[in-house]
Amino acid sequence: MRIGINILLVIIIAVLAYLLVDSIREPIEFQAERKVREDAVTARLDKVRIAQESFRDITGRFAHNFDTLQQVLETENFSIISILGNKDADEEIVYDTTFVSAKDSIVKLGVYLDSLPFVPYTNNERFEIQADTLTYQATLVYVTEVGVNRNKYMGQYADPKYKRYDDTYDPNKFIKFGDMTKPSLAGNW
Repeated sequence: MRIGINILLVIIIAVLAYLLVDSIREPIEFQAERKVREDAVTARLDKVRIAQESFRDITGRFAHNFDTLQQVLETENFSIISILGNKDADEEIVYDTTFVSAKDSIVKLGVYLDSLPFVPYTNNERFEIQADTLTYQATLVYVTEVGVNRNKYMGQYADPKYKRYDDTYDPNKFIKFGDMTKPSLAGNW
């Protein structure tokens, strides 16, 4: 009888030890995986922002979809205007325009157009992209917003139960840059 009780106590101690270790491991793994995934998504959003700003430099507006964004950046050029001469010294001012490939320029910044629309850690899920104009302080401005819901790239950690490890964690939060209500390209991460 005494041996049976000792064996039962050892089993209970082993189960409790496992539960204790698991309760410590889970929040650590969640925080580590969250950081890796969110860093990858925000890095890709930064690349999309660079592409949108480049598109605006070429066309004067933002792209409404990734196909147009890619097509323009692959085929168009940036114009660089050099001003030669000094107006203050009564010299003749000469404007010299040169053209540089947009695709070559953004590749140097680490922006690769083929992977741009896809959210990391998903099965080819695409970012949501919007662009429009609005009147802001009596001026017509172009605005854009690009983002994705966190639950699409967090995998198993998209469960609301993980909020208990971080009060600021909302698996349904829309991670984005830009704003459709004001001219801003700031991110909310």
